[in-house]
Amino acid sequence: MPKTLSPDDILQFRETMRRVAEHAFATRGEQGVTMRELAKELGCSAMTPYRYFRDKDDILAMVRAAAFNRFATRLEAAARQAPETDHSAVAEAYVAFALDEPHAYRLMFDLAQQEGGYPELAAASRRAWRMLGEHFERLVAAGILEGDPQLIGYAYWASLHGFTMLALANQLPLPQAQQSADARGPTREAVFAQIRRMLWRGAQPQRG
Repeated sequence: MPKTLSPDDILQFRETMRRVAEHAFATRGEQGVTMRELAKELGCSAMTPYRYFRDKDDILAMVRAAAFNRFATRLEAAARQAPETDHSAVAEAYVAFALDEPHAYRLMFDLAQQEGGYPELAAASRRAWRMLGEHFERLVAAGILEGDPQLIGYAYWASLHGFTMLALANQLPLPQAQQSADARGPTREAVFAQIRRMLWRGAQPQRG
């Protein structure tokens, strides 16, 4: 007879599965992962994961929900600690998360997964987008930026995502710390600063 699982047993197994599955999905793709392979990597029987998850999509939803929650936590902390008029803190936190957790970042935005059957994933995704929306709503309400906060948020996200994906693919100039003393040309930090300036100026009220 199977052992009765305590809440701690369930939490521990799900967290172990999250770490293993995040790496597997990010490196092999959704189609390249099976429940049997995940069980083997965990060192358990092929049927054990089914005590905790309905199927592979359930595991993927759990992994993505955890990633969105960590992402939102990072952005929320940056927004709380920075002055209300600071436009760079959230953008810097966004890129820092992606560079620190590239597997999680890719799984958040590279996959199209229906969220309807996964309330935890839907809630985590809404949390992240709500944070970005509220950030730009405050800036517009204060008269610092002008326009539709949602549209501004999407423009910022598209720009930051493009920069981030190029950085993850090593298609941008090297960071300053990795460049030689006699290197000429921009650094990755300089490119990021230029993007932020261009976005910020484009959304500022027009004076005239």
